Amino acid sequence: MKIDNAENRSEKPPKGKKSFVIRIDESTYKLIEKWSNDEFRSVNGQIEYILHQSLIEAGRKKKE
Repeated sequence: MKIDNAENRSEKPPKGKKSFVIRIDESTYKLIEKWSNDEFRSVNGQIEYILHQSLIEAGRKKKE
């Protein structure tokens, strides 16, 4: 499992994206990692996808 250390990050997030730290338990991370691999996404991309879909389902964001 990769750990994202602030001292190892020198690049800035893409324009329009906000960077922040998230702490989740290891079993949840492993499940998201497996899911992301199944869908050919990075773990970060999968978390963005999950959040995006959840916002749409909750009526907080319009479907694009």
